[in-house]
Amino acid sequence: MRKQKVYYRYFRYTGNVLRAKREVPFEIRFTSRLVLDEICFFWNKTYIQSRLNDAIDQKNVDEFMRLSELYRQYIWE
Repeated sequence: MRKQKVYYRYFRYTGNVLRAKREVPFEIRFTSRLVLDEICFFWNKTYIQSRLNDAIDQKNVDEFMRLSELYRQYIWE
C-alpha cells in the first residue's frame, strides 16, 4: 500500500487584516486558576485521607502521625 501524501496550498486572504488578542482576559485567567486550585485541593485531600486510612488499617502509628499533621491543613474549611 502506498503512503498517502497531503499537499497544502496557501491562498492569500484578500480581506481586511484581523488582529488577534495576545492576552487572555483577566476573568478567564482568574477563574481557571481558582478551578485548578480547587481541583488540586480536593485531590490532595482525598489522597491524604486514603493514605491515613491505610496507615490506620496497617496500625502504623508513625505514618499516621505524619499524615495527620499534613491533613490538618485541609480540615479548616
